[in-house]
Amino acid sequence: MREFSTAIIGAGAAGLAAAISAKRKGTSCCLCERLPKIGKKILASGNGRCNLSNEDLSAVNYNERSRVLVTPVFDKFGPSAIKDFFRGLGLELTAEDNRIFPATNQSSSVLKALELEINRLKVPVELGFSVELIKPEGNGFLVVSASGESIKCGSVIITGGGKSYPALGSNGSTYTLASSMGHNIILPVPSAVPLTVKDSLCHLSQGQRIDANIKAVISGAAAAHSRGDLIFTKYGLSGTAILDISRDVSIALNRQPSKSARLEIDMVPFIGEDDLSNDIEKAVKNGRPAEDVLAGVLPLKISAALKGLVSKDNAAGIARKLKSMRFDVMGTRGWNEAEFTAGGIDTREVDPITLESNIKKGIYFAGEVLDVDGRRGGYNLAWAWASGFVCGMAVSR
Repeated sequence: MREFSTAIIGAGAAGLAAAISAKRKGTSCCLCERLPKIGKKILASGNGRCNLSNEDLSAVNYNERSRVLVTPVFDKFGPSAIKDFFRGLGLELTAEDNRIFPATNQSSSVLKALELEINRLKVPVELGFSVELIKPEGNGFLVVSASGESIKCGSVIITGGGKSYPALGSNGSTYTLASSMGHNIILPVPSAVPLTVKDSLCHLSQGQRIDANIKAVISGAAAAHSRGDLIFTKYGLSGTAILDISRDVSIALNRQPSKSARLEIDMVPFIGEDDLSNDIEKAVKNGRPAEDVLAGVLPLKISAALKGLVSKDNAAGIARKLKSMRFDVMGTRGWNEAEFTAGGIDTREVDPITLESNIKKGIYFAGEVLDVDGRRGGYNLAWAWASGFVCGMAVSR
């Protein structure tokens, strides 16, 4: 049996930051990783570029329930500290619209910098170590793997992630560990995820991409809104604009199935309704076929798919519908397509200064395992680095 001051469960972004932070303070620690390699999710982040932080980490960019933790953590380890941390590892950074990337534009550079520091600090990494049980032992804990191996430690930092992209390591197993200690788990649901819609336009236009304004309406009340890419798929709708409004829809449909959700989409945000109506009327008067009436404002495949609308309505009606097309949302795609997890360990059960459990002293939480999720744009990785680093400092007091 090996013995350390701290065992860190999960060698993703939060776990690696926690290990570096703790070991730099002289605390003996080890990383327990279920997969055969560390940091797989880091490699996949930002489409392989790793959007590792954002210049604006104010709490408003995170779910409301999380803000009691987000604010004090970023007060300790905020945007400047995160940048200094990576530059101190020899990683050069670049910024795009407040989003922070490695100058190499490669996620592998981020992981390599972290690996090199883990190696320099001589932090042991237990690969293929799937934690099945954490049980009290004397003044500390025994961390027991599914294969029966055990590690004795004085404290445990749980950083096992949420449920998104389970093939990359986050399978939700750490929720079970937290629940076994008495913690309440806010039901995890997919976030930043494509939505399923049954509409012939989606099927006929699959693969087409447009710029759109999108508003989510939950049980009749306006919710999130965004502007960006909209992609039609065989199952419904995707693209950055959909991902940005999907959290509210996912929570409504997956946690409260009695609720309904629809999207109201301005498919032509670059032109006003009156001007669009005039253009449509002119195209009709010029004898354009129904499938080509909208060819000047929408991709040809979508224009052809809307020929039925053109045939049935007048110019003003067509323009009005294009400025507010309605799609009833049936549900979300699954965890394999979700970028983030909304939900997790109830933030009210965690000390906002140290991230230590208020229920089981000596247990700490960092990263996506907590009910903390931010917008796209580096916010979630920033939370992982910061919360992991703060936990590492806390166990080293």
